[in-house]
Amino acid sequence: MTTPSTATKQGPLAGIKVVELAGIGPGPHAALLLADLGADVVRVQRPNMLPGFMERPQWRGRTIVEANLKDPADIEKVLGLIEKADVLIEGFRPGVTERMGLGPDEALARNPRLVYGRMTGWGQDGPLADRAGHDINYISLTGVLNAIGRKGERPVPPLNMVGDFGGGSMFLVFGILAALVERQNSGKGQVIDAAMIDGALALSHMIWGMRGVGLWSDERGTNLLDTGMAFYDTYETSDGKYMAVGAIEPQFYAELLKGLEIDSEGLPMQIDPNGQDQLKKLFAEKFKTKTRDEWAAIFEGTDACTTPVLTLTEATENAHIAARNGLVDIDGVVQHAPAPRFSRTPAAIPTPPPTEATPIESVWAD
Repeated sequence: MTTPSTATKQGPLAGIKVVELAGIGPGPHAALLLADLGADVVRVQRPNMLPGFMERPQWRGRTIVEANLKDPADIEKVLGLIEKADVLIEGFRPGVTERMGLGPDEALARNPRLVYGRMTGWGQDGPLADRAGHDINYISLTGVLNAIGRKGERPVPPLNMVGDFGGGSMFLVFGILAALVERQNSGKGQVIDAAMIDGALALSHMIWGMRGVGLWSDERGTNLLDTGMAFYDTYETSDGKYMAVGAIEPQFYAELLKGLEIDSEGLPMQIDPNGQDQLKKLFAEKFKTKTRDEWAAIFEGTDACTTPVLTLTEATENAHIAARNGLVDIDGVVQHAPAPRFSRTPAAIPTPPPTEATPIESVWAD
């Protein structure tokens, strides 16, 4: 059987060995992103979880081994893998891997060059460190959740993309790559405390900056990017679909008015907060006169920053995404292609998730 660990890996991270202690959400996503760029990722999970179901697509590009992490003999086998690894990823609550015998002290004693990546919601310390939570909880305490939604309406969870993946897995990968770069100078590994609450705060930097200079209000739905402005919003079309408008700059706003066949004479100023209700009403009435695809055709080729709101199904047929091969079919599941893209060390199309486990003793065998 050919597994990702025995096949030739391709991409800028080829040669980097990663041990992933199985978890859910951002930990596996971080491992997926590293595997996409050529890292040799071995996922350690409980026996009898293959072939998997909902989580299976996230196992692409991996080798899977099985271990009972309550069994000292299996713990020793995992430590044997760690001795050969560059990176370890775990997403348990603080203290869990220490109790297993796989904590940073044990791992770095075996392998001082190891980059030990810890993914949690609240972080390794602080009053909430040992509490359960999900994306919606982590972003609720940062002010981010409160900022998302329309004026006078309740906050809208942005799926689980801000906490789990934007503030979570992406910052874990960022930390891992930074630690690998630093290791080239020091020769030493280190522990990364990647917390979703920290990452969500970092993602909201621009909003905090605007707030700091008086350009952002805590009242949602009244600001530049939260549907407070008529030129940055979505509008329903005659067929019950939607167009997305992001015409912030004056020259792009002029293109929007041109496409809508609206004369600017007598209109409120573009950014006049007192004129937004009038502009929104006018834009809404205009967009309701044509179908979404008719408006898409009108704005195609312009700089009006006005685009159709596509469903996931429709996105698979989008000409721009198709031209860049942004979506690929792996094991019967349409999903994203590796990103970003590299000129000299391009990533390969990921291998499908394995259907059976690899004996742990055979992984990275000399």
